[in-house]
Amino acid sequence: MWARLRRVSLTQWIIVSMIVGTAIGALAPNVGIALQPLATIFLRLIKSLVVPLVFSMLVVGVAGHGDDMKRVGRLALRSIIYFEVITTLALAVGLVVVNVLRPGAGVRLDAGSATDAAALAGKHATVASIIEHAVPQSLFEAGATNDILAVVVFAVLFAVALSRVRGEPKRVMLAFCESLSEVMFKFTGLVMAFAPFGIGGAIAATVGHSGLGVLRNLGFLVISLYIALIVFFLAVLTPVTLLARVPYRRFWRAIKEPALIAFSTASSEAALPRAMEVLEQFGVPRRIVAFVLPTGYSFNLDGSTLYLALASVFVAQAAGIDMPLSQQLVMMLTLMLTSKGVAGVPRASLVILAGALAMFNLPVQGIAVIIGVDALMDMARTSINVMGNCLAAAVMARWEGELGTEPPALAAERAAEGALAPTEG
Repeated sequence: MWARLRRVSLTQWIIVSMIVGTAIGALAPNVGIALQPLATIFLRLIKSLVVPLVFSMLVVGVAGHGDDMKRVGRLALRSIIYFEVITTLALAVGLVVVNVLRPGAGVRLDAGSATDAAALAGKHATVASIIEHAVPQSLFEAGATNDILAVVVFAVLFAVALSRVRGEPKRVMLAFCESLSEVMFKFTGLVMAFAPFGIGGAIAATVGHSGLGVLRNLGFLVISLYIALIVFFLAVLTPVTLLARVPYRRFWRAIKEPALIAFSTASSEAALPRAMEVLEQFGVPRRIVAFVLPTGYSFNLDGSTLYLALASVFVAQAAGIDMPLSQQLVMMLTLMLTSKGVAGVPRASLVILAGALAMFNLPVQGIAVIIGVDALMDMARTSINVMGNCLAAAVMARWEGELGTEPPALAAERAAEGALAPTEG
């Protein structure tokens, strides 16, 4: 029996835990809510390893090139161009779906929650504030708040400075960061062993608190978002995978576990360490994984940008306001700019949405309608965020001509194991 249990993969355990958690939350809501600490513990463990893992991998990835800073700059430029193209397509898909399906038609706004919605609107971010926020005044402060964008900026600057150092200090620091990244990967493995319990607790608590009936009134909005995300996957992510000649089945099979973690926890942070690990195993060089994934975490939120397009027009429809296409396009441009770099903000999408609604004189209390089902939509958009960023890393590796079947370290390890293996006869 024990041997059979050990053969069950982590992905299968996560699916089982999601089913069990849903059942517990639906049949025994109080028990489901009581399991919330399991989810909290899992997310705390994940957050504790994200910053050291991202910092160490970025330093090794950038400083390990020695004087070849042009290579790093080329990767950064290509990544930013790719991010902007894909997020623009995500906005376009969201606009098309919301205008065709019109999920907001017939929905009545609840003015009673206008105060809470207005409070969210007061927190909207500007482009200037995002740029200022991206430059950390303290690495430790950024690490304590898990501000990934600030950590990325500090790590890149630190790595560039380290690349200019010569001799023993540089070798010692690079060796330290390489060792730290290896230890953090092992740390990730230990945390992932707890994932089924944490994810099961998260699902049970969500269903126990909101109930399955949460879809009754706003089901069409949730369905519209899921349809839009499926269209985006089929019409954008799938063609990109094929055009970039990324092995289709093997790639999507490789990242299904991080995508499941993101879906069940509604947290990109929870999936980030495991996504880094599986991408390196897939054959994406560590320097590309270390740069593209954390950067995409702030600049390539495909699911979130699609959601913002759909939700903003949904509010206009619910309020009976006819927005011309030209105004919708201006709003989309605004959302594309203001949604960058806020992945670490709690309920970031709602904060950005509230600011955009206030900016375009739409009823901010429309968010009060959305909040009831936001958790269910957050699960789907976060999963697409992770999938899109994993694909971005693979595409960048192909663009750089470095996408292999497996990382050199793993290949060398297997070769060594083969050389040491006893021969027959």
